[in-house]
Amino acid sequence: MTAPIRLVIADDHVLLLDGMHKALDSLPDMGVVATATDGRGLAEVLGQMRPDVLLIDIEMPHGTGIDVLQSLEDPPPTLVVTMHTEDRYRKKAIEAGASGFLSKSTPLPELAAAVRAVHDGVDLCALDDLTTALAPYREATLDPGAESLTSREREILALLARGISQTDALAEELYISHKTVKNHLASIYAKLHVSDRAQAAVEAIRLGITDR
Repeated sequence: MTAPIRLVIADDHVLLLDGMHKALDSLPDMGVVATATDGRGLAEVLGQMRPDVLLIDIEMPHGTGIDVLQSLEDPPPTLVVTMHTEDRYRKKAIEAGASGFLSKSTPLPELAAAVRAVHDGVDLCALDDLTTALAPYREATLDPGAESLTSREREILALLARGISQTDALAEELYISHKTVKNHLASIYAKLHVSDRAQAAVEAIRLGITDR
């Protein structure tokens, strides 16, 4: 499977941090590897690892996100996610080397698209039209195997994710033969690099392939 984008998130609002953590970590192409609630904690985390993308707030205790970003010799692509959207804060973020500047009210699909874009080397701060720039990044990037799943294979995966795994039940739900079910399952296993129905169900949930 394609390795997920490794994220570090820093925000002193714990509820917001927790929500952002859970939301981004639930996406199939992202994984939150660490969080911090102040500048000192963020500096410690970044002293131990380099994430693929860094998401920071501006105002935090013991050093702002901007302070920490400015202190890094080789900062990763960074999104500033803040309630302070005034031009002076945006200017500070750009001067510190941020790749993007977003409001905390940004919807999850747009935030996720921004993460993918800056990870891909796009400087969002240099663009006026974010809607157009983010359009190619609104869907999760899956590995070739997952991308090549057919519509019928996705239907089977959605059923597996619901707990319907017996051949009889799958055949009845989709009005296909037992042999056809088994052929589809074999193809799914090969594409997702799994070996049984339970593992396929886990991958279906991870990839967001469900009918709920």
